[in-house]
Amino acid sequence: MINTIIFDFGDIFINLDKQATVSEFKKLGITEWSTEMHDLNMQFETGKISRENFIKGLQKNIPNASGDEIIKAWNAILLDFPLYRLEFLQLLSNNYRLFLLSNTDAIHIDTFEQRNGISFYSDFYQCFEKVYFSFEIGLRKPDLEIYKHLISNHELDPKRTLFVDDKKENTDAALSLGFQVWNLQVGQEDVVELLKKI
Repeated sequence: MINTIIFDFGDIFINLDKQATVSEFKKLGITEWSTEMHDLNMQFETGKISRENFIKGLQKNIPNASGDEIIKAWNAILLDFPLYRLEFLQLLSNNYRLFLLSNTDAIHIDTFEQRNGISFYSDFYQCFEKVYFSFEIGLRKPDLEIYKHLISNHELDPKRTLFVDDKKENTDAALSLGFQVWNLQVGQEDVVELLKKI
């Protein structure tokens, strides 16, 4: 019997358009996402560098772009968060221990909170026993340490815990530790179908 559910955030609750950020950066002059930029993103996503240093790092590759233009392009990925998903989550929180576990950064979370307002994001966060963002804890999926962190901090039983994520490498890592998993197929499945999976 499942008693605990760990959710990813992007493309599970908030819709994403990953191609939009790529397109916006192309407009600013970036033709390819280099290894250096990938490493910069990983550092920012695990809180190892500040927002300012992240933007400065990207500006080395697009010197003609302002900080505001870079932030706008970076945030182009973020779309809407449908209310019905929040309402579903609120009902679910009455019967299960819920956790949020997201690979994300300070810019994206600040933007999500500003766009949706304190009432909405407070209602969302209150559904969870604990919210884990990679930039705050210095770990990211699919590193096994991030899952072990939750297991030990909250005395979770992986066999009774469902992990929901849209990336197969993340659900595979959870599966290797004994979790139940749902690798949600974006565009074909919706998180509100979850009870059919349990």
